[in-house]
Formats: sequence, structure tokens, C-alpha cells
Amino acid sequence: MSDSIKHECGIAVIRLLKPLEYYQQKYGTPLYGINKLHLLLQKIRNRGQDGAGIATIKIGVEPGKRYISRKRSNSSQALKDVFDHVYGYFNEQPAERLQDPAWLKANLPFTGELLLGHLRYGTHGANNIETVHPFLRQNNWITRNLVLAGNFNLTNVDELFDELVHLGQYPKEKSDTVTVLEKIGHFLDDEVMRLHTWFKPDGYTNEEINNLIFEHLDIQRLLRRASKKYDGGYVMAGLIGHGDAFVMRDPNGIRPAFYYADEEIVVSCS
Repeated sequence: MSDSIKHECGIAVIRLLKPLEYYQQKYGTPLYGINKLHLLLQKIRNRGQDGAGIATIKIGVEPGKRYISRKRSNSSQALKDVFDHVYGYFNEQPAERLQDPAWLKANLPFTGELLLGHLRYGTHGANNIETVHPFLRQNNWITRNLVLAGNFNLTNVDELFDELVHLGQYPKEKSDTVTVLEKIGHFLDDEVMRLHTWFKPDGYTNEEINNLIFEHLDIQRLLRRASKKYDGGYVMAGLIGHGDAFVMRDPNGIRPAFYYADEEIVVSCS
């Protein structure tokens, strides 16, 4: 292991396993998820002071409604800026609205069941907002939306970048983060199209196929394919538009992460 031991970027990911009404009844607030993400990032804030960002995804939202929310900051008080912005939406509401999970989810951002946070420790490059995680890869197909954040140092970015170009892609920059995002995104697209092609001959409508893709998307398969040639240390977390989430690390555990799971919640943190 060539890396020295030091503080580096931190990630925190939460997947709520119950509807917001459950947390309202048990804990007295439908904002349980965003509150826990705030707490997690506060506890690991030493992992990065150069930037902070969060993203959330709402599950089961009807077409035409926004379901992905993201806020990033590279200010000197980045974490505070992010959550001042987020809680601003709720502070403007009357008290009775804050006790109405269905209204909150339908009308306000950052009320999703999937939550991802990142603290940036800049090791190279400019410290501008474009370098702050999470990164977002958008698509009109819900299963192709990808949010990604991580702590990684890949030694073969040029090789991975060239592979994307040879696939016919035109990456907007040559950086490890964008390259990783597009690499995973490519295999996510491929997996979605594989399933669509598989189910289409059986006479399903496109809407029905969407739901089948939700059920059958093989996250492990696409991550194994995407990360096959990664060389270096990494831990990264991702959210997929329809509700799946993942965390993966390098085989040697150079960038470690930990997780907790029960019947209410799954949490992972680096």
C-alpha cells in the first residue's frame, strides 16, 4: 500500500426502507432521513473542508414530477451552506405541513428515501463547484439516472478514458470522477437495454418493461463489468433513479467503508 494514512474525502449514504409516514409515526418527523444524513456528515466533517454536497431521490414519483434533488457548495462553510439551503425549504412551511409526509414528498425537494452526502478533501486540481460531489448523470429513462460520490485515486484514468472514447463517447473532461461516472453509466445503460430487449418479445408495454427492469436490474453484474479495470484505491456510492443504491470499494480495502442495516434503514459511511 503506497498511500499514506491521512484524512480524505468522506461519503455517507442512506436508504430508507419504510415510507416517510413510518418515520413520522415512530420518530415524530418525516424528515428522519435528511436529519440523519446531516448528523452523519457532521460526525465526519474532518474528512473534507474543501466542499460538501448531497443528493436525494424520491421513490415512486409519477412522471412529470422532479424526483432528484442536489445541492453542492465549495464555500469556506460548505456543509453549513448545503443544509441551510435544504432546511430553508422546510423552515418556510407552517407547522402542520411539516407533519404531513405525503405533502412534503409531493411538493418539496430533499424528501427522498435515498440520500447521499459527500465531503471533499481536495488533493489536486481546482477547488471549484464542478469538482464537488455528488456528480449527476441525467437521463429521461428513470433507470439510467445515476448519482455518484466517492473517495478514490485511480492510477489508470488515461486508459479508462480512452476506452470511453473508443466506445464512441465524448467525455466532457479527463478526470477520475467523470471517467468513473461515465464508465458506470455506460454499463448501466447496457444493462437496462439488455433487459428491455429481453422482455420486449413477450408483449409487455414499455411501461410494464420499466417495472420489470426495476425488479431485475443486476447491480452487481454492471458494477463488476464497470470496475473490472479500475486500478487504485476507491470507495464510491451511487444512487440509481428508480430506487437502487450501491457502495463498492477496491478489493484491497485501501479506501474502507462501513455499513449498518436493520428493518428500517441501510447506512454506509467511509
